[in-house]
Amino acid sequence: MADSSFSSFDVVVIGAGPVGLACAIEVQRRGLTACVVDKGALVNSLIGYPTNMEFFSTPELLEIGGYPMTTLHYKPLREDALDYYRRVAFAEQLTLRLYERVTGLEGEVGRYEVVTEKGRLGARYVIVATGFYDVPNYLNVPGEELPHVTHYYKEPYAHADQDVVVVGAKNSSAKAALQLLRAGARPILVVRGAQISDSVKYWIRPDLLNRIKEGRIGALFNTTVERITPTTVEVRTPEGLRSLPAQHVYALTGYHPDFRFLTALGISCQGDAAQTPTHDADTLETNRPGLYLAGTVCGGLNTSRWFIENGRYHAQVIAARLAGEATPALPAVQQPIAY
Repeated sequence: MADSSFSSFDVVVIGAGPVGLACAIEVQRRGLTACVVDKGALVNSLIGYPTNMEFFSTPELLEIGGYPMTTLHYKPLREDALDYYRRVAFAEQLTLRLYERVTGLEGEVGRYEVVTEKGRLGARYVIVATGFYDVPNYLNVPGEELPHVTHYYKEPYAHADQDVVVVGAKNSSAKAALQLLRAGARPILVVRGAQISDSVKYWIRPDLLNRIKEGRIGALFNTTVERITPTTVEVRTPEGLRSLPAQHVYALTGYHPDFRFLTALGISCQGDAAQTPTHDADTLETNRPGLYLAGTVCGGLNTSRWFIENGRYHAQVIAARLAGEATPALPAVQQPIAY
């Protein structure tokens, strides 16, 4: 375990997710020293994913550093990925400073100091690979702060014989509603739009639609949440106000990057709808020289633009640039496969 005394590296990577780890690996392989710092655990976001969650990707699309991801499943589970990324980080002997929150960045390229709650880290360059999973898209309604309301779904078993409201219409909401039903809960979906999203995976969407048709999963469309009480969710439907019984509420309305953190690092955002953090599309360098972005955070509110499968290539681009090598081209942006 690293102590809190001042240490200096060629590169400090902020974020110990898969893309952050890939960045540190590629940097080290080019003879540069690297340190990965994260406010939480190793691959902290994956720890927050639902228990036994199945990735929508095949293993090879989630691999970093050239290490094969071995699994008995055609599509890896959350637990497979957690074990894999831990083994890769240890095999590469990455310097990790976990549970250490970064609060600011001082200095300039070649002489940066990453300020954390435990001290300072010197760095010639800094890479930000902080993803988007830490900040939910809040409903901003009264009662959202109540203890039975959460924006993260883990597993259904505590909700047997309970009324559960699930807000949202995409993959997370669909899978949660189906799991809740099969664990003995009484789920009802509250959907702002007119239908379940077309982005819900093809093997999940029919299952959900059929359960709704059967009446085993309730669903209200063109409906918004007005307020949450300790025992109900008050919604506005096309027919007027309605009160839904709820012992638990899952507001699965998505997540976004921590823009306040990016601002604290001196990264500006463009004036587009996605609030895209300012960076060069080819080099991934931000408006602050020597400070780079990698992974999902590059897309701002467009969190489906970059993900593990294509964000891992950011590591090669940045590392090559820092080592003075020819910068490889990024792969064409595709629709997301994972999660």
